[in-house]
Amino acid sequence: MRTPFTHLLASASVVALTLTALPATAQDNTAPAEAETQAQTGDRTQPQVTANSNEAPLAAPESEARRQQVMPESFADLVEEVSPAVVNINTTSVVEQPTGPMFPEGSPFSDLFRDFGFPMPDGGQQSPFGQQQGQPRRANALGSGFVISDDGFIVTNNHVIEGADEIEIEFKDGARRTAEVIGTDKSTDIALLKVEAEDLPFVGFGDSDDARVGDWVLALGNPLGQGFSASTGIVSARGRALTGAYDDFIQTDASINRGNSGGPLFNMDGEVIGVNTAILSPNGGSIGIGFSMASNVVSTVIDQLQQYGETRRGWLGVKIQGMTPDIAESLGLESERGAMVADVFDGPASEAGIRSGDVILEFDGNRIEDDRDLVARVAQAPVGEDVDVTILRNGEEEQLSVTLGRRELAEGEIGEDGVAPQGGGESGETLGMSLQPLTPEIASELGVSEDQQGVVVSEVDPSSDAADKGVGRGDVITEAGQQPVASVSDLQSSIEEAREAGKRSILLMIRRGGEPRFVALSIQE
Repeated sequence: MRTPFTHLLASASVVALTLTALPATAQDNTAPAEAETQAQTGDRTQPQVTANSNEAPLAAPESEARRQQVMPESFADLVEEVSPAVVNINTTSVVEQPTGPMFPEGSPFSDLFRDFGFPMPDGGQQSPFGQQQGQPRRANALGSGFVISDDGFIVTNNHVIEGADEIEIEFKDGARRTAEVIGTDKSTDIALLKVEAEDLPFVGFGDSDDARVGDWVLALGNPLGQGFSASTGIVSARGRALTGAYDDFIQTDASINRGNSGGPLFNMDGEVIGVNTAILSPNGGSIGIGFSMASNVVSTVIDQLQQYGETRRGWLGVKIQGMTPDIAESLGLESERGAMVADVFDGPASEAGIRSGDVILEFDGNRIEDDRDLVARVAQAPVGEDVDVTILRNGEEEQLSVTLGRRELAEGEIGEDGVAPQGGGESGETLGMSLQPLTPEIASELGVSEDQQGVVVSEVDPSSDAADKGVGRGDVITEAGQQPVASVSDLQSSIEEAREAGKRSILLMIRRGGEPRFVALSIQE
């Protein structure tokens, strides 16, 4: 199980972004005693789940409210229709049970109790009598999920089943079946399970891109171990990002609590448009800010897990950053649309001719709005296929063809950045920065390649635009105006060229600790 995502500080209280499943070690304090007793008894012979005779996903009954996408007089017909496909997920895992008092690290009592064999925060201790303190015990936790095929494929959150030794699925009519894990994806917190069954009622995915802020939605699940529950609300926001590179959350005010994790978020057509994953809360309970991973992300992950048992995301081989008004202006663009290439690794992009400083405007025929948009589209693109990429370089659009690699294979295998011949020259000052040549010795101290070309920032005027943009001592300027910089004179020449061209700012490539980023500095005199 996973602990809270992160903590957001707010005036007088700490606001926690909390995963909605029950923690494995705390379930016996929050779930009813009856649920824990039942979960430990194993499989049971129960009446079979109602068969879905037409072999089609469950859907909302036809109604005027459905046609108009407005709030109905009652959600009862919709709940009755889709609820047979929603399940409770009971997991069992073995955890170490510490015994004896626990003290914070550094407590004056810690040494005393460690000498007597009590477990301390850094792990169990061996007693003077040779017996290990703390006995393992079985812990139970609860979550939610939903059936997506009549032969028993079930979707839930990865954190619901992570670390579980046993997974039991409880259907609405009381039937229980043991599930196996087909595949998981930590990046989107999605897991695919399978039970042995036939003719199960199931639901289908809708197009989450069609969801509009203000649309009515229905959340079903197993909050706080209370069993099947329904709650309604609206789409509060779209495109929310929490902690992951592939985040595309639908925010909703439908009541979502711990135990709802992995449950479906339905639209008025009875289609799943999200998987309930997290809540924003000061106390762990619902305050009307819940997050569901968008179905268009989930469905792609599920297709890959079904086919391969793992994800296979596309990989372009670039480091990108978002466009800003300053960067857009320095490139002569009217808007900050697109994603800027900050660095290019050995891989698909470099082989296709993409360079640092290019702006990616389109990918596979789709307009790129920002860097997050590009990350999502590349991840969902098929590995090994040719994709057309439109870039902006030196004010001109170019179209390149890229054969995508696979991210999972590339991660951890990217070598050092490419290097260029070492330049030399004089020290100097410009744009509020004191600069000096980059020597191999300085490069080694700054964590960049000893063969790296550029100039080093030795001081920054606190009142300068460079200071306002975060440029600091030790930064290495390697490009100016998308041209390589080997000396201070190179930088000054690029600044003069930009001024003569009527530009108000110049785009600099800066490396800090080897990591590249672009900064647009004002050159107005």
